[in-house]
Amino acid sequence: MGIKIIATNKKAYHDYFIDETFEAGLVLTGTEVKSLRDGKANLKESFCRIKGGEVFINNMHISPYEHGHRDNPEPTRMRKLLLHKREIEKLSRKVDERGFSLVPTKIYFKNGKAKLEIGLARGKKAYDKRETLKQRDHAREMDRAARHDR
Repeated sequence: MGIKIIATNKKAYHDYFIDETFEAGLVLTGTEVKSLRDGKANLKESFCRIKGGEVFINNMHISPYEHGHRDNPEPTRMRKLLLHKREIEKLSRKVDERGFSLVPTKIYFKNGKAKLEIGLARGKKAYDKRETLKQRDHAREMDRAARHDR
């Protein structure tokens, strides 16, 4: 079946250095899955937390399903992520020790199941962000020049 990307968090790559990524399953209701299939999700202001040996995502916005009724849950409710115990322990150690953050980078369907990619992230300083923008602009100009020469 393959992978169908629903939403990406471009701001995550702008604001953070993503060192490592993990794939997590999501605990969702039926109407939330239907909304995701329609592509109605937003990761912009979302973040992950570890509580009591479990990982949760907060502020991920999944629009209410249009054809749903009273079963539509709160759009930005806290949702549980499904990871292996070893992965959660590793993430917990890194977040506690080194000051890493857990940032959702994209949400997608893989073989019919909703998955969330979370990144182990270190915050960027303002000068790092400017440097990233300069590198991106430079690469774009080089690409244009290469296309123009053909």
